[in-house]
Amino acid sequence: MAAAKIIVAEKNEGEKIAYEVSGSKIFFGDDELMVNLKTRERDEEVTLDICKDTQDGLTVGVNTEAREYVAQVTIPAREYEIVDTGQEDEDGNPITERRALPFDMKKCTLTLWALI
Repeated sequence: MAAAKIIVAEKNEGEKIAYEVSGSKIFFGDDELMVNLKTRERDEEVTLDICKDTQDGLTVGVNTEAREYVAQVTIPAREYEIVDTGQEDEDGNPITERRALPFDMKKCTLTLWALI
């Protein structure tokens, strides 16, 4: 297993899929599947299901070919901060804007299930 740069939870006992965390990416298996979590961050929480299919390949999402659930990745909703733009409106009030905070992999959760 990789050094955790992400919250890791194990759902049950047994051998888990190999993974590696690098920056905002998770690599599953022997570099078989890579998911860039930063590109999947949204204004609401995102959950990704990682499954093994009938051909022993890894897929994102549960579909008719999925036969084994191996992991789930939870990406929390994007966070924002309110910042002063340094400008004022016509009444002299400061104008603020909402800016997204940088993506933080350490706030994501990787849940692992035992391999069958």
